[in-house]
Amino acid sequence: MIGQFAVSKAGHDKDRLYVIVAQEGEYVFLCDGKLKIPDKPKKKKRKHIQPITQTVDEELLCKLQRGGKIYPEEIKFAVKQYNLSHASDMEIQGAETKSGEQYSPI
Repeated sequence: MIGQFAVSKAGHDKDRLYVIVAQEGEYVFLCDGKLKIPDKPKKKKRKHIQPITQTVDEELLCKLQRGGKIYPEEIKFAVKQYNLSHASDMEIQGAETKSGEQYSPI
């Protein structure tokens, strides 16, 4: 689970995207690189998050698994890359022409 993206399902941070940086029993520790940095991650029960199958890039994943020093900028960049890749996917999937035909890129 470490290195996966996750979305908060409950609490004041509902719908916020995080990276899972550690796990301990029924808890996971989450970072977003902005408010929750790797030095002070958010502790949240597993039942209150929705894990996403996609993980961070290989270099960051290795650092997380080895317990190496992680900088907030690395987490922030990973979250930004995830958001950018999925925002463009959503635009293509949701784009419709005025006649109601589905847009399909050539």
